[in-house]
Amino acid sequence: MIRNSDPYPISASWHATTILTVRKGGHVVIAGDGQVSLGATVIKSNAKKVRKLGKGNVIGGFAGATADAFTLFERLEAKLEQFPDQLTRAAVELAKDWRTDRFLRRLEAMMIVADRETTLVLTGTGDVLEPEHHIMGIGSGGMFALSAARALLDQPLEAEAIARKSMAIAADICVYTNTNLVIETLASTR
Repeated sequence: MIRNSDPYPISASWHATTILTVRKGGHVVIAGDGQVSLGATVIKSNAKKVRKLGKGNVIGGFAGATADAFTLFERLEAKLEQFPDQLTRAAVELAKDWRTDRFLRRLEAMMIVADRETTLVLTGTGDVLEPEHHIMGIGSGGMFALSAARALLDQPLEAEAIARKSMAIAADICVYTNTNLVIETLASTR
């Protein structure tokens, strides 16, 4: 039997994120937890995975490899400079690059981005998706947060309250999600 003295087994992988977006009542919110894990070990509990982009009129959150996500954020910001106030166009152009560029194709991340009018999910397979019901979750706890948000959407709660409650539910279920939240909000046209 070969023993590996490495404290992180070869099969260990990074689990890093729950990101949720909710659009309701004139606001769009993107919330992200702060936990980064390697295998069964919490490496960091206060990572910032949600931020404002461009001139502050776009917000985004990422799931996946941190360096890859920052590369994608930088590329998206460049596209937003090229196509100001056109989030969908900038996202489609980024997705084209991501899908066809040999370097970018290897990036392992997903993103949720939103402006006043549009919410989009971007993936490395070239997808640019507008989520149903104006809510979406990505990452290891994303489906738990999404389910909770869908259940809360018809309640008399504002978008941020729905996001906070949904993220708390995801953190109770997903061991790779914590309650150290970063939340960004924009006024919405919907």
